[in-house]
Amino acid sequence: MRRVSTRLGELDCQVVEAIPEGTDPELAVVLCHGFGAPATDLVPLAPELVALKPELGPRVRWVFPAAPLSLAALGMPHGRAWFDLPMEVLMGKERNWDEFARSTPEGLPRARRALQSLLSALSVATKLPYGRVVLGGFSQGGMVTTDLALRLEEAPAGLCILSGTLLCQDEWKARAEKRQGLPVLQAHGRYDDVLAFHAAERLHRLLTEAGLSVDFLPFNGPHTIAPEELERMAAFIHARLEQR
Repeated sequence: MRRVSTRLGELDCQVVEAIPEGTDPELAVVLCHGFGAPATDLVPLAPELVALKPELGPRVRWVFPAAPLSLAALGMPHGRAWFDLPMEVLMGKERNWDEFARSTPEGLPRARRALQSLLSALSVATKLPYGRVVLGGFSQGGMVTTDLALRLEEAPAGLCILSGTLLCQDEWKARAEKRQGLPVLQAHGRYDDVLAFHAAERLHRLLTEAGLSVDFLPFNGPHTIAPEELERMAAFIHARLEQR
C-alpha cells in the first residue's frame, strides 16, 4: 500500500491506499489515535483491515491525522493529544464517571474544528460527500470523532468508537436524536482500567435510545484493540462501502 505524508486542513496526516493510479476512492476512512500515542499509531490498521476484507484495498482511502497537541513537555517527545485529560483519568484512578460524562473537556471544541477542517479538505480532494466518509478512533480519538459526527450538517457514512467514552452528555443526547439510523461500531474491553467499561455501556445506551444503529462489541481485554474488533471493523467498513 502507498503511504504519503500530507496536510489536510489544519492537521498533518498519513494517507494510505492501494487504489489504482488515476482512480478515485469510493470511500474514505478517517481514524484518530488516542492520547499520548504517536501520530502514526493507527497506520498499521489499514493493511490489517484490507487483509481481512481485500475488497477494501482498491476502493478505500485511509487517513490518519496527527492530533494538534504535542506532549513533549510531559516527557513524551512523539506523543500527541486531541485535548488535555485529567491526570486521574490518565492514571486509571478516575471514579466520578458521572461528572466526567457531563463535562466538556477544555480543548475539545478546538480539536473538533481542526478535524472538521481536515474533513472539508478531504471532501474537496476526493470529491466525496461526508456521507461517503467513515469517522472513528481509539480512546480519545473515538471521543473527538463522536463529537464531530454528531455535529456535522451531513451525517458521515459511519462511526467507529474504539474504547471511547461518554462526554458532553446532555449535548450529545440532544444531537444524537437528530442522527437516527447512523451506523455505529462501538467496541470496549470489559477490563479497561483507563476508561471504565460501565461508562462505555452508558454511551451505548445513549446512542441506542436516540435511534442510532449501534453494533456493540464487548471483549475480554484491557484498553486495547482486540483481534475480534478488527474483524468486526473490516466488515463494518465494507458494509459502508457497499451502501448507497
